[in-house]
Amino acid sequence: MDDTLMSIQIIPKTPNNEDVIPYVDEAIKIIQDSGLPYRVGPLETTIQGDMNECLILIQKLNDRMVELEVPSTISQVKFYHVPEGITIETLTGKYDEF
Repeated sequence: MDDTLMSIQIIPKTPNNEDVIPYVDEAIKIIQDSGLPYRVGPLETTIQGDMNECLILIQKLNDRMVELEVPSTISQVKFYHVPEGITIETLTGKYDEF
């Protein structure tokens, strides 16, 4: 059951002070490949899943930054945990465009 919403912002220190956007795009690809429902925002991405899936995803995101030879990464993470279940739409559905 999806009982957790996790928002994450990856802030990589790029190897040669390059633009961070291509690295953030790589992180978003990992999120897409996870198969978990998600929503990309301008400053963070929100993922819906169970707590364990979300924690594993954080590790995968950081592992990818290491593969890309990023010297260091800040991961700002927020969790909203509801044991009975939660969806992204529960919180934002009323703002979605039709």
